[in-house]
Amino acid sequence: MNLKLGYVILYVENIEKTKHFYKTLLGLELRNEFGTYIEFNTGNTILSFNTREGAREVTGLPIPDGIKKEHTFELGFVTEEVEVVIERLRGEGVSILVEPIEKPWGQKVAYVEDPDGHYIEICSPME
Repeated sequence: MNLKLGYVILYVENIEKTKHFYKTLLGLELRNEFGTYIEFNTGNTILSFNTREGAREVTGLPIPDGIKKEHTFELGFVTEEVEVVIERLRGEGVSILVEPIEKPWGQKVAYVEDPDGHYIEICSPME
């Protein structure tokens, strides 16, 4: 069996706020948009979003309403310019959860959250 991660779908409250955060603030390329569903190119894996209502309609799954903040995962975006990205997000009013810091293994890491409270790591490449 040969499996590979093709895409990740996160459920959100407001697709327009989500699109603004990922397209305008993070600069990701919008790949597809179908009603309440959007996809962004991120390299080898597609990052997708759908509203909870739209996802219930498409999947038939019992997806609950409301923003959930269990924080059981994070999305990591790699860049050579961690400070530049963080300052741009700060200028747009995004709350910086953890300022850029160099980890013992040499990677620079900072954390923000998207409009639905998903943890977003902005980090330098692993050397």
